[in-house]
Amino acid sequence: MSDLKTQRHDGDVRAFIASVDNVRRREDAFALLDLMQAIMGEAPALWGPSIIGFGSYHYKYDSGREGDMPLAAFSPRKQYLVVYISTEFDQYDALMAKLGKHKTSKACLYINKLADVDQEVLVEVIKRSAEHVARMYPG
Repeated sequence: MSDLKTQRHDGDVRAFIASVDNVRRREDAFALLDLMQAIMGEAPALWGPSIIGFGSYHYKYDSGREGDMPLAAFSPRKQYLVVYISTEFDQYDALMAKLGKHKTSKACLYINKLADVDQEVLVEVIKRSAEHVARMYPG
């Protein structure tokens, strides 16, 4: 079994965000950092080369693969601001319908700029996602 690349480390979160070339993406990343820190009530940490995470949980699959991941996380990618979320929480569809301009995939919410989305709805999405993951992987 290969080692996971997405592991928590002690890199400087603010320095990482400050290194983002795109000015709007960098500003949005700092705003999302503050927003998620307020939601989660704890300091951020870098996971892998480019993910900013809050909290953590331990998972173990039936296959035997296991590891740790952040409860809530985002990354200021080149094309989008990516928020990592669970899609299985209550009211997912209703909240996504009210969020504003975005794209999704299995566990990612892609936002071009924060101004495109309703921030109150985004807060609710992040909170419900983190709560759902914490219930799925207690301890």
